[in-house]
Amino acid sequence: MSLSAFALVIVAAFCHATWNFFVKRINGGPELIWLFSVLSVLIYLPLALWIAIVQRPDFGLWQLGFVLGSIALHLGYFTLLQAGYRKGDLSLVYPTARATGPMLSTLLAVLLLGEAVSPQMAVGAAIIVLGVLMLTGGVRSGARQVSASLAFGLGAGMLIGSYTAWDAYAVSVLLVPPLLLDYASNLGRVVLLAPIALRRRQAMRLQWAQHRGGVLAIAILSPLAYILVLHVLTYTPVAYVAPLRETSVLLSVLAGSLLLSEGHLRQRLGWAAVILTGMVILISG
Repeated sequence: MSLSAFALVIVAAFCHATWNFFVKRINGGPELIWLFSVLSVLIYLPLALWIAIVQRPDFGLWQLGFVLGSIALHLGYFTLLQAGYRKGDLSLVYPTARATGPMLSTLLAVLLLGEAVSPQMAVGAAIIVLGVLMLTGGVRSGARQVSASLAFGLGAGMLIGSYTAWDAYAVSVLLVPPLLLDYASNLGRVVLLAPIALRRRQAMRLQWAQHRGGVLAIAILSPLAYILVLHVLTYTPVAYVAPLRETSVLLSVLAGSLLLSEGHLRQRLGWAAVILTGMVILISG
């Protein structure tokens, strides 16, 4: 993995953890997704137009189909993640989602994109599973077998794995420009969530009035984080990129436990470190 790819994915991880923190703090619903998606569409419009006019990418039926599929997967992810943040802890939902996502995306990359996985990478995946299990209660007596945080985290993780492999094929094989793929996803959410946003416009106005800075941060950082990852995926295998993104897990644990007063910092940070260790082993395999 090149140094430039490594640096871009680390920057993306910081951006990702930051916008997730603001989403949890605002604690909105589909209307919040619509609000920051509208702002993202407006903010990134000049770049999208520049790429469309200057680069003139080839868009056939396959490219269009994958763009529509990406819109659906990302909409499901954002909706489920929002629900999880309202009913669970950021420092549980987010690490669970971010740990299961790379395992599934790596598996899909092997099956669909022909990437190879070494035994060392398999060991790293097993360590991640252990870290997630203990982070969400473990197997000790009295631990909750299925919590809301775990359920939402696993669901979001499945969507993360699916859209990562799906989008990787779109940008690396079908040559869909990364920014246009993410832009289409934001535009799709604006259209599909418009009826809900209209019904909840009062809540949306309140969120904008009280959390304007946070909403703007999400609108800027959410697309930026993923555009950087998509760019790296054009020349780096999914099996390396997906796990490295998960350095954002430790940041989310710190944010949830310290800034949102969710507590259990020592325990959660310890198991998040185990997850991160598994990711290091996975990426070096």
